[in-house]
Amino acid sequence: MERITLRADGAGLTLAPAVGGAVTRYWWERDGAAWEWLRPTAPSALRDGHAHRAAAFPLVPFSNRIRAGRFVFGGRAVTLPLNRRREPHAIHGHGWQARWRVVDAGASEARLEYRHAPSDWPWAYRATQRFALTPTDFTVALALTNESDAPMPAGLGWHPYFPRAARTRLTAEVRGIWLTDRETMPTTLARPEAGADASHGLVVSESRLDNCFVGWSRRALIEWPEREARLAMTAQSPLDYLVVFTPPGRRFFCAEPVSHVTDAVNLAAAGHPDTGLRILQPGETLASAITLTPAGAATATPAPA
Repeated sequence: MERITLRADGAGLTLAPAVGGAVTRYWWERDGAAWEWLRPTAPSALRDGHAHRAAAFPLVPFSNRIRAGRFVFGGRAVTLPLNRRREPHAIHGHGWQARWRVVDAGASEARLEYRHAPSDWPWAYRATQRFALTPTDFTVALALTNESDAPMPAGLGWHPYFPRAARTRLTAEVRGIWLTDRETMPTTLARPEAGADASHGLVVSESRLDNCFVGWSRRALIEWPEREARLAMTAQSPLDYLVVFTPPGRRFFCAEPVSHVTDAVNLAAAGHPDTGLRILQPGETLASAITLTPAGAATATPAPA
């Protein structure tokens, strides 16, 4: 399986173009130790082609879920396949389950491309990821271009998995939270309550979230007191929403910068404001970027078995 390794002094980044264009590892080497800033990918996940078990993957042409995989846009009824086992909704778009083409790759930069032909999603589009690694940070730039001859509903985002310890803390200025039903679909926009307000900091192990926050300031801080380490994640507009996933009993959590709320295409059709849904005209491009900037004397984190 083709893998790309980027290096910048002691920093390293590996990519798996054939497995959803996923990042499989981001680490620093210091004093003989490997300090992991994203959840390292188990070899079995790459063998089986499971991008959802990788370190991070792209979200195109939409983020999170579309209820039952169904929506109506421009008078056209669209039915998408339910693309994950035991998931009753279409989830995360196409890019994470597709093979990406390597456009170019150098010592510390790489660019991947995915082209989608009309199918159940009846619009053609092109998506790109541009990765740039420096000794101090890592940036992924995302772009989505409508290559069809009709307007297309659109969104993008990035789905990183961060290592989790007992005292790991996430802080991100937000304005509201979409409460969800039993199927993790948004029902009500509300003010975050105590214990679910990222603005005041969340101890990840003490929260249980799979929610989209609105009004995100596009900066999040992750702290690992046990490792005396922290990481700032910053995003560019229009990634004004943040999905936070803190599954109980797991060694990871997710903080996902995205351009729209969950099921935005149906919420917007129902008259909800501020969904973030974008409509790309033929030839138009939606683009953004995310940067991870670690700091601190981290303790080595072993890769999962």
